[in-house]
Amino acid sequence: MTSIYREVILQTDASNAWLALRDSNNVARVFAGVLTGVTVDGDVRTVTFAGGHVAQERIVVIDDARMRVAYTVCGKRFAHHHASMQIVPLADGQCRFVWISDFLPDSEHAFVETLVDAGCVAAARNLAT
Repeated sequence: MTSIYREVILQTDASNAWLALRDSNNVARVFAGVLTGVTVDGDVRTVTFAGGHVAQERIVVIDDARMRVAYTVCGKRFAHHHASMQIVPLADGQCRFVWISDFLPDSEHAFVETLVDAGCVAAARNLAT
């Protein structure tokens, strides 16, 4: 199993970042430049990437106390895919964005890593206040 772990400092306070991230309908704005659209049907959100790839993500939990969203990617590309995104408050109106993605097969590493890295850059840009 492959794990990708990223941390990025966001130039916004934790409450603003969390309000944006916890709303599945809002992820296309949070990750604008990487995502071009999102639709939500119950606990499943369908995201469209700038390169045309479409993925369905089932929301496992939205944890307001820990400012954490966990989801799994549905479909045939992955034998297993679980990820979480968390906002960690810091001083001086900043916060840390933590993204962990665990998946199989390992052969998807480059594909997922490219999207996670681009997503981190997009979140830092789009959530800055």
